[in-house]
Amino acid sequence: MPETELVTTGRRTLPPFRADHVGSLLRPPSLHQARADFKAGKIDLDALHEVEDAAILDVIELQRSAGLQSVTDGEFRRQSWHMDFIYQLEGVSQVTGEVLHVQFKNESGTYDYAPPAMHIDGKIGVGDTIFADAFKFVRDHAHADQTPKLTIPSPSMVHYRGGNSSIDDSVYPNLDEFWNDLIAAYAKQVQGVYDIGCRYLQLDDTSLAYVNDPAQREHIVAIGGDPDHLHEQYIANINRALANKPADMAITTHLCRGNNQSMWAAEGGYDFVAEALFGDLNVNGYFLEFDDERSGTFEPLRYVPKGKQVILGIVTTKRAELEDKDFLKRRIEEASKYIDVDQLGISGQCGFSSTEEGNSLTIDEQKAKLELIVEVAEEVWGR
Repeated sequence: MPETELVTTGRRTLPPFRADHVGSLLRPPSLHQARADFKAGKIDLDALHEVEDAAILDVIELQRSAGLQSVTDGEFRRQSWHMDFIYQLEGVSQVTGEVLHVQFKNESGTYDYAPPAMHIDGKIGVGDTIFADAFKFVRDHAHADQTPKLTIPSPSMVHYRGGNSSIDDSVYPNLDEFWNDLIAAYAKQVQGVYDIGCRYLQLDDTSLAYVNDPAQREHIVAIGGDPDHLHEQYIANINRALANKPADMAITTHLCRGNNQSMWAAEGGYDFVAEALFGDLNVNGYFLEFDDERSGTFEPLRYVPKGKQVILGIVTTKRAELEDKDFLKRRIEEASKYIDVDQLGISGQCGFSSTEEGNSLTIDEQKAKLELIVEVAEEVWGR
């Protein structure tokens, strides 16, 4: 890449960082075994927590040794990136015996993923701050040069998972009341994690990427939504939830098209949502999936205003093969045709383990990917 393309201000000291990662990381064998033992009744919850604690201490060190400035617990205490949170909202129930069918794909074919369904059968709310203990553990064990990040699903995901049909109309005869309660719950959650020291919060939102896919817009119709304007409604409601967020709290959002055991669920560039997503959503930065042709071109980045950061997910977390540095630099250069290179950073296109099973990599291969992200960022933007 010519030097004239690399006029930047160097390392960022506030999140999101030049080299960053989405959040979830591969669980070690010890944690997989402990979860299996817990489900089988061989160990109790305290014993499971001991294994989780030890694994999280190790993964904190892994992130530091890779050179990352941000640190998460790898989502090691969760089975799923979003449902562990959503099921802790007041008014949300997991429906035993009822599943939601999701079509996931990989290079070999299409697979039916059937997680438990959810119903909103009570008033939405937040009691105790969700994931508070999990965040405190990272906060208390992170090094001084690490910024702890908490990831939670966005408000959109509570609706998109089942749509209007999952909401009991005897509880919410008016959908506006549902959104008012959900927004209030999220505002309380944001303040709650801030009060325990969280200054870097990420709202994971597959829905805003999914709606770029015409097949997903058909799904929106099936769940009682407006396929042309649902993303605008979601963005407006996220903004309402963040309206009073503390000024010194960085909030990002992550978009991808599904990430489950190296499979995906949707495809399509960001063109359909770009103007509202980048122009209207009140977040500090975006983690965007750009690791293959399913994500479209960088052209929609022309809508990103000054002052917002975009973390390019150009390193895949779905495959073990390590990307070529020059290839990644060319991708950054290509993106900089539409957005100032100083507004950019890089990461994996998604987490390495959105569900507890994880993607098709080893922990060593995962670390090599994280180190590559840091090395490329330092070569492009400086140390």
